[in-house]
Amino acid sequence: MRLIDLATRPPVPTPWEEGEQIPWDDPDFGRRMLREHLSQEHDAASRRAERIDASVSWIDSEMMDAQPGRILDLGCGPGLYASRLARLGHDVVGVDFSPVSLGYARETAARESLSCEYIKGDLREADYGAGFDLVMQIYGEINVFRPDDARRILSKAHGALRPGGRLLVELQRAEGVERNARAGNSWTLYREGGLFSDEPYVYLESAFWDSDMRVGTRRMDVVDAATGDVTCHALSNRAYSEAEFGDVLRACGFGSVEFRPVGGGLTGGDEDFVTVTSYRPGTS
Repeated sequence: MRLIDLATRPPVPTPWEEGEQIPWDDPDFGRRMLREHLSQEHDAASRRAERIDASVSWIDSEMMDAQPGRILDLGCGPGLYASRLARLGHDVVGVDFSPVSLGYARETAARESLSCEYIKGDLREADYGAGFDLVMQIYGEINVFRPDDARRILSKAHGALRPGGRLLVELQRAEGVERNARAGNSWTLYREGGLFSDEPYVYLESAFWDSDMRVGTRRMDVVDAATGDVTCHALSNRAYSEAEFGDVLRACGFGSVEFRPVGGGLTGGDEDFVTVTSYRPGTS
């Protein structure tokens, strides 16, 4: 694209119509994103190690009753949770779309002889397998999918659990999704490169809130500082109330749903997320 194309596109994006994800499967983007996942300076891509350690300890004790079991990690990234859970004796399968993150996860598992299997795939289409004691999806990823796709993922998660198995989802709070979508516009010059390029670029971000669909959309426009070429990305987030998300889970076959307050479960005091737990009815 050219800069003039930014001026002539629709002033307000339709959710998901200008892109559904940032380019997780691009090798160069994946390499830069892995750096962000591993950074101990922020919690933007993944939480820092100390917080992940606390979350894994909670998962092991509260979700797995401190007993070895089979865990499916949806959107596992570089295996930061999966590796730690495997060190505690669990067998873990991770699914993710980024080949670079999966490469890091596999290298870690091979180096430490961890019981981890990693599958590259789109969560909407991948075969999850069956017989898991726990299926988990961390850090609000379920919000980025179209509602029909989110239900498909949750239904597949239900099918992957053994009867009585547990579901663990970290949901972005509706208030946080709307607040971020009303943040307006900003721009940043990355003189030394950054997440979207190794070369200098200008990053333009615009945020929009669709009150009818209850969806926030961010346009992320990257302007190459040398050429002026423009690359555009967009990411939408669906805001769910607790009642609404509970209804979605029950429609997918899950039993009673529990929403753990801030500080309970995975959040570690993070106001923008809530920990959701449920289970597949039945007995093994």
